[in-house]
Parts: sequence; C-alpha cells; structure tokens
Amino acid sequence: MSAKTVLAINGSPRRKANTAELLQHALRGAADAGAATEMIHLYTLNFKGCTSCFVCKRKDKEHGVCAMKDDLSPVLERVKQVDAVIFGAPIYFMNLSSGMLACLERLFFSNYLYSREIPTVFPKILPSAYIYTMNATEEQARQFQLSERLHFLEMAAGQFFGMPPRTLWAYDTYQFKDYSQYESSIFSETAKAAWRKEQWPRQCAEAYSLGSALVGGQG
Repeated sequence: MSAKTVLAINGSPRRKANTAELLQHALRGAADAGAATEMIHLYTLNFKGCTSCFVCKRKDKEHGVCAMKDDLSPVLERVKQVDAVIFGAPIYFMNLSSGMLACLERLFFSNYLYSREIPTVFPKILPSAYIYTMNATEEQARQFQLSERLHFLEMAAGQFFGMPPRTLWAYDTYQFKDYSQYESSIFSETAKAAWRKEQWPRQCAEAYSLGSALVGGQG
C-alpha cells in the first residue's frame, strides 16, 4: 500500500515566515506518521479568483472542474488526488490573504452545484485543516468576530470534503526582525518577543499534532 499524501497550501506571500513555518511543522507531523508530503506556495503562482463564468454549472460541461486555465489549475486538481490538505494563511485586515481567498473561491465554487440533491461533486471524503496566523491578539480577534467571519469557509470545507476541518489559530505573531526599522509604535516589541518565546513552541507542537492527526484519519 502506498503512503498517504498530505498537501499543504501556503497562502502567505512569505515562504519562510510564520504561516510557512507552522505548515512545515504540520507536514513534519504527517511525515513522521508515515505520509508523503508536499508544499505549494500560492504567491509563486500566476492566477486570479473566480470570474463567475458559471461554466462549472453548465449541464453540458464536466462538473467539478474550474474552466479557468492558469497556474492554479493543477493545484485544484492536485487537491482531489491527495489524502489530506492543509490551508495556511495569514490574516490581513481581519480576513484571509487575497491569494488564499482566490484559491478557495475557485476550489469550492467549482465543486458546488445549485442542486439540493447534489450539493457537491468533490470526488471523495478528504480530511482538511486551516492554519491561521495573525498579528491580532486573541482578544482582538474576538472583538472583530474573526471566527464568525471565517466560519463559512470552514463550513464549506466540511460540506465539500465530507468532514469538518481542523483549525489552528496563531495569535500576536512576530512581524519584523527589527521593529526599529518600521513605523509600529502601537506594538511593544518586547511584549511580542516574550509572547513568541512562550507561545510559539506550543503552536509549532500543535501544528505537528495536527499533521499527524490528519494522517491518522482523525480529520
């Protein structure tokens, strides 16, 4: 029997920062559980979001296939082939990065039909997860109802993939290597550094456990 494959999709423009690091820990957990792993960095690709062409809804066309042809097209097909997928994205202005939103638009809408009998044409049950990273504190995220904002995308993953996604929230992330070079007086670099020293190892361990759990079929 071949090993399961876990795909991580990095929706951050940075390939070595907070989101990517947590995704790497998740993939390490999956690999240690016996899976093959892959990472795709969305911001290295040339693509755009859904244009509402509705070709994926036409009765004379193949359902579940986005009609747009660009660098994202093979990624959408790859999601159908793997055994688990992890979407990682930073939060910008209290929402997912635009790259990740565009990816999810294309993925979810092309697998959705305006049909009560066939609400999804995604070909199988797929364990999935979202990893969110943000400069906001947990209190600020609650204040701006971030969980409610992201609820629909989590619900969509549950509907289209056949099981609810796991989630990992990383708050109050360290943004700059040298805060003195940026106008950032609303932040305390000392406080952020202390928070990172205390919390980041725990969040990396949570990401590792998440990846391992996806391979174990715990969804």
